[in-house]
Amino acid sequence: YSKKLDVVKIRVHGTLSLGQVLLTGRDVAIHDFGGVPWRRHSETRLKRSPLGDVGSMIRSYYYAGYEGFLTTSHVSKEEIKYLLSYADLWIHYMGGFFLHAYLDTVKQTDLIPKSKEEMKTMLQYYLLEKALYALNYELRNRPEKVAIPLAMIRDILKQ
Repeated sequence: YSKKLDVVKIRVHGTLSLGQVLLTGRDVAIHDFGGVPWRRHSETRLKRSPLGDVGSMIRSYYYAGYEGFLTTSHVSKEEIKYLLSYADLWIHYMGGFFLHAYLDTVKQTDLIPKSKEEMKTMLQYYLLEKALYALNYELRNRPEKVAIPLAMIRDILKQ
């Protein structure tokens, strides 16, 4: 609160993930702009930082990377803990490719801060917000998948 970040807010997707992205062959289409289901319509119309959607997309890489390992019956539970490092590696690179492509696309706009330190602060905030939401959801509904948001939180805190 001590410093105002000078960035532009826009209408955002709200729940952007790999599940809302369709590759058409020549282009990418994004669907389901309904946003967060429990938010009132007036709330979904508020302008926000697009880095919230970036955080949502990176969270979906964690789910894509971990889900197969955590739900498979073809590998023993003892072996899975050793295989998860491959999921971490995949998430690191795929999330990194996405983030670098996004930042390169918007670098000449006012959608992101000009300062690297402010950019890091905003990105960590939105990543942590998405990870904590996912942790709360998994604890309440799918405790067997709690490792996914915990891995994301671990990686955010390492930065």
